[in-house]
Amino acid sequence: MTQRMPSDIVDCKVVLLGKECGGKTSLVERFLYDRFNGTAYQNTIGAAFGAKKMQVNGRWVTLGIWDTAGSEKYQAMSRIYYRGARAAIVCYDVADVKSFEKARFWVNELQDAEEHCKIYLCGTKLDLVLDEGKQRAVDYHDCVDYGTEIGATVFETSSKTNHNVLALFQRIADEYVPDHDMPTNDMNSSDIDLNSANISENKKNCCFT
Repeated sequence: MTQRMPSDIVDCKVVLLGKECGGKTSLVERFLYDRFNGTAYQNTIGAAFGAKKMQVNGRWVTLGIWDTAGSEKYQAMSRIYYRGARAAIVCYDVADVKSFEKARFWVNELQDAEEHCKIYLCGTKLDLVLDEGKQRAVDYHDCVDYGTEIGATVFETSSKTNHNVLALFQRIADEYVPDHDMPTNDMNSSDIDLNSANISENKKNCCFT
């Protein structure tokens, strides 16, 4: 018997922000397509878009995900894509302290420009410190303290092992749906090709996890 899908659908715009090579694209690729490629990703120019439906208490929420460029030269362009976002995943590499400093920058940007956007701090590439012996540069407890200060939930993820990836996006859906009771049906597809809205260039000397 074919399972009947709930008729109620709400849409939630999600933006990913963070330093270049901070693991944003790997995170989205793992969530949307359950795949990981540590060497073949390309630099995002502007933003790439993808979407996926998730079920929450008998309803469906479509997460429309914007993966923004992390390069400094596209910083102004990223501001275009986070306008109207209701959730922001601010990524940092747990083995790169500079990426956490950049995460703080994006948090300040969001707080100034998008007061209704809920922030999720996401430490990426956890497998580098757990499995590959790379030194951790960003202390987890410091991140939790910072998250408490700004009202953000903290997740540490690995796109390589799929650790905590689904949990992060499920939390976003779970927290968004109860506050939005009016269904919208602007998105007709449960999955939209992430590459369809993306212009890219070759990535050099960049490790994605």
